[in-house]
Amino acid sequence: MEFSIKSGNPEKQRTACLIIGITEPRRLTAAAKAIDNISKKHISSLLRRGDIVGKAGQSLLLHNVPGTLADRVLLIGCGRERELDEKQYRNIINHSITQLGQTSVVEAVSYLSELNVKGRDHYWKIRQAVEITSHNLYEFKEFKSNKKAAQKSLRKMTLTVPSRRELPTGERAINHGRAISNGIKLTRDLANRPSNVCTPSHLATQAQHLAKLFRSIKVKVLDESSMKKLGMNSLLSVTQGSREPAKLITLEYKGNKKNIKPIVLVGKGVTFDTGGISIKPANAMDEMKYDMCGAASVLGTLSAIAEMGLPINVTGVIPAVENMPGGNATNPGDIFTSMSGQTIEVLNTDAEGRLILCDALTYSEKFNPAVVIDIATLTGACVIALGKHATGLLSNHNPLAKDLINAGQTSGDRAWQLPLWDDYEKQLDSPFADMANIGGREAGTITAACFLSKFTKKLNWAHLDIAGTAWSSGKNKGATGRPVSLLTQYILDKCKTH
Repeated sequence: MEFSIKSGNPEKQRTACLIIGITEPRRLTAAAKAIDNISKKHISSLLRRGDIVGKAGQSLLLHNVPGTLADRVLLIGCGRERELDEKQYRNIINHSITQLGQTSVVEAVSYLSELNVKGRDHYWKIRQAVEITSHNLYEFKEFKSNKKAAQKSLRKMTLTVPSRRELPTGERAINHGRAISNGIKLTRDLANRPSNVCTPSHLATQAQHLAKLFRSIKVKVLDESSMKKLGMNSLLSVTQGSREPAKLITLEYKGNKKNIKPIVLVGKGVTFDTGGISIKPANAMDEMKYDMCGAASVLGTLSAIAEMGLPINVTGVIPAVENMPGGNATNPGDIFTSMSGQTIEVLNTDAEGRLILCDALTYSEKFNPAVVIDIATLTGACVIALGKHATGLLSNHNPLAKDLINAGQTSGDRAWQLPLWDDYEKQLDSPFADMANIGGREAGTITAACFLSKFTKKLNWAHLDIAGTAWSSGKNKGATGRPVSLLTQYILDKCKTH
């Protein structure tokens, strides 16, 4: 998909389709007024007849509008101006692309960025338009025998700013939006691949590919013997039932001076989760290929910031394993000593994400991080608590939590903070080890984070539970690419403060 930026009058645009907004009730935006004037009130007459009144979700495709150079004019209902917020703006952009998809239009010029969204500038509106358009047009055809079937027609989108003075801002917004969209696409592609392709070794190969693509990224991959020497027995307990070898992947992006502490992102990379000996039910088990979405989001975020060339240091740590039942698999009741020296009684082998993350979090201390953020499809309880709308956020550092919540609000990839109180830790008590790996049915998302908090005492740390937001189920199942937008926005915000 190609994006470009320009300024100019809508009536002078020679394009296959001109996209303009209509607000409720029957009000013309600036671009719509210009087309209305040049067409001798053609738009106004349609409004008077009630063909479109400007309600959100409405649209009307016009052909050969008098006085214009555009083949088509697409009118998009934008709702009431005073109610136009960030969410509504995103919906308007998404709706316009969906409507274009029902035509044979290859390229279009959109004036929807002229809409007034309170507190948001042209950079935000244009970047959002790029990200939403790219997300809408995403297709995963890697394993289709006929990859060209039903391909989307739209290939080029031109976005607009009011004057030439805003063109540099528009260009920057497009470049950032494109980089973030590419990172999201990488995340979605990796997560959508089946587990017989996307193995721990495949994730390592993808990390090495990023290092070849961007000189600012350096990659190191540890094998099981190296992890054993480091004492990562908790991580290795998960993989011992699988024939696929585990990998510990680190990516170091250096965009600033070496002495500047990095942001460390730790992504859960369970490329398939059967549950191990505590095996899952068969229904929808195919979706357990998505249990590596945390790892995929780390790769996507590193790709985005490297493409943007941000002046910051970021390190990715990915513990990549497959959780399978087998003759060597961990049994419920087995006890392991983690890299930190703390012992863990494994009561449920399906609570494996925390077992690989705890060693990865301990390992992250070696990078002397400013903050550490782990990202994991960790608990079904988070889906029950927050549904598919918000990522669960728990943290031992309030400034970090606040920054992530703000980044989620800006990007539209929202998170909601849950408490991390000592009261919940008693649920992890074990009579035989320092802790158990599960705390019962109550507050499952919180007790999982409490488990991880035992390994982050030395860190400014936040945990993102993306079990509800990383993928969609059902007929149109697939990876969403979240929380790449949130993480990238957080890092962009940090660049502004340096």
